[in-house]
Amino acid sequence: MPYRHLAKIHLIIFRMYGFFFFFFFFFFLTPFIQFITNTLQARVLMVGAGGIGCELLKDLVLLGLSEIHIVDLDTIDLSNLNRQFLFRHRHIKQPKSFVAAETASKFNPAIKIVPYFSNIKDTTLFPLSWFKSFDIVLNALDNKDARSYVNRMCLTANVPLVESGTSGFRGQTQPIVGGLSECFECNPKETPKTFAICTIRSTPSQPIHCIVWAKNYLFSQLFDEQNENEPVASDEDAENAEEIAKLQKESNELKAIRDQINSPDFAKVFFDKCFTSDIERLASMDTMWKTRKAPKPLSFAELSQQAGDYKTLATAALLNDQKSWSAVEAFAVLLDSTDRLQKRYTDATPLSFDKDDEDTLDFVSAAAVLRSLIFSIEVKSKFEIKQMAGNIIPAIATTNAIVAGLSVLQSVKLLNGLKQGTLKDALDQTPTVFLSREPTHIFSTEKNYGPRPECAVCSVTRSTLLVNPEVTTLRQIVETLLQENWSFSDEFAIVTDGLIYDPDFDDNLDRTLADLGINSESFITVHDESDETPHANLELLILKPEAVQTSQEITELLANMEKPEFKAKYIPPPPESDDDESDIELADDDLDDDVVILEEDDEAAAQKRKLEDLGDLTPKEEVKRLKVTD
Repeated sequence: MPYRHLAKIHLIIFRMYGFFFFFFFFFFLTPFIQFITNTLQARVLMVGAGGIGCELLKDLVLLGLSEIHIVDLDTIDLSNLNRQFLFRHRHIKQPKSFVAAETASKFNPAIKIVPYFSNIKDTTLFPLSWFKSFDIVLNALDNKDARSYVNRMCLTANVPLVESGTSGFRGQTQPIVGGLSECFECNPKETPKTFAICTIRSTPSQPIHCIVWAKNYLFSQLFDEQNENEPVASDEDAENAEEIAKLQKESNELKAIRDQINSPDFAKVFFDKCFTSDIERLASMDTMWKTRKAPKPLSFAELSQQAGDYKTLATAALLNDQKSWSAVEAFAVLLDSTDRLQKRYTDATPLSFDKDDEDTLDFVSAAAVLRSLIFSIEVKSKFEIKQMAGNIIPAIATTNAIVAGLSVLQSVKLLNGLKQGTLKDALDQTPTVFLSREPTHIFSTEKNYGPRPECAVCSVTRSTLLVNPEVTTLRQIVETLLQENWSFSDEFAIVTDGLIYDPDFDDNLDRTLADLGINSESFITVHDESDETPHANLELLILKPEAVQTSQEITELLANMEKPEFKAKYIPPPPESDDDESDIELADDDLDDDVVILEEDDEAAAQKRKLEDLGDLTPKEEVKRLKVTD
């Protein structure tokens, strides 16, 4: 075939495939390149550098994001090393954020990683404007208080948040976008479990009761007098008043013993009280032990004789933390750990229980074992006690890795939607994902719903006041802004951590915001209590401007401030009436006669009770009014 014909064929093929390549590039590669650009140029904030945080940072760095900021207040402990792979033994006691940034930067040196060893709630270091500078925030926290704070700041700053958490083999990731999805506070969270005082003090029946007694009562009274807020018991029941008084009396006795902490007989003194005399007193109350075995007091002299060289015995017992101790072994560990704690204790710096502090853990474990033996309760090993005393659900490295990967995938979707102006569509394609250990369905998803109207965090109206809190008075907020400018009725209350104003409490009107503890970056909440046109709660963020303000200038500013678009106040629907009851009519003649019991079908009655229980899951919370005074 002549070359000129071959050239023509090549030209025809080139034109055909050239058009195809152009079509493919324009319709497929261009959006893909734009998608990658939107993601890689993002500025990301990551809060927490622990189990999930290490996995998150690794994924973000390998993804190639241009700038990552990490905030964490914690330091590295020995127990972190089994799953937080960015840390090594040489890093113990160093800040997690700095070590994580240093290690992860080796994966991709071109990435800018900025670590902070600080509390995310520090408004001086992390003001609202700082949160607004990020395209997205990723939470990798392990405590509710910090999570709630970041959730609130992201809603105020209007920055998307991806919330994540794990519990053993379970985990979840939740995308949160203000005004479009539920927030972290929309669903009630489980509260710390409490135990009745009488159970902890006198009638323990489970290992956890002995552990709580050893940690929150014995250890805290001997070494940590500042630890008074642990959930030992519920004191809301009036029947507990007598038990509380008795417990307080015993606590005072232990505090008196603590004054002898430098004495060589310190261990014998508190042992004789807690494990001998107190137990003898309880055992003498015959009525308490009619249906269960009475406790048996321990003798310091007998155990001391059996233990011999208690330090050698304690060292041997501590070699295997998964073996349950005998009474003599626990006694030896108790004496040995007491010696160590005595050397560390000073009046200026009391000791605090920490599951990673071997001295405090050994003391609590030994005391819990001895109390379990006294009350004939199953004895737990030190390893098990550590989990229970530290409220630990074992962290699984694989779970952290999976949840971190899901968080990054969700953040990529939200970032692309944010850059293209299609955030709502991106959120619809980014459901909440749950991870379980069920073999049939490891992943389950839940579509995103809008903010719950009864949520006190995301269903509020928000506004910002650029006023100097050292000059602005509460009267200017109440009268000039709310009543005159924004037409509030007289029926409203203003709260911060406590009540600072309502119609019956106007003592603070002439005080400045600063005098009331309200400074720049502080929130105040206005509760509209009017029955005519009730608004949803109004949340005002106070920001101090750079320019100097006079009182007159502030009054003029508040008088002319644009009124926000108020959300309607949520009014729960009335309970549904029971049709069965409405159909029952009683004749006048029957009112004083025999009572007739109408039995419902068992299954129908159970279903009815279940529906009634569901109706009580989200009761309206009352605002606790604590007056702020001088």
